[in-house]
Amino acid sequence: MDGKNRKDVYPGLEVEIILKKDQRSGNLTRGIVANLLTSSAFHSRGIKVRLEDGQVGRVAEILED
Repeated sequence: MDGKNRKDVYPGLEVEIILKKDQRSGNLTRGIVANLLTSSAFHSRGIKVRLEDGQVGRVAEILED
């Protein structure tokens, strides 16, 4: 599942994000969502989140259990 809809993303969820510095390379960073930074219901490039370790990026993929 991609992270373009805000309703699908919530704190505590394990996701892979694209950091700003990795947008060209497409490297993904895995982590747990601490809070959501995008206020709109949908974002075409992914909902922006802050991970528990403080990194900020856009959700590329939601990891299922």
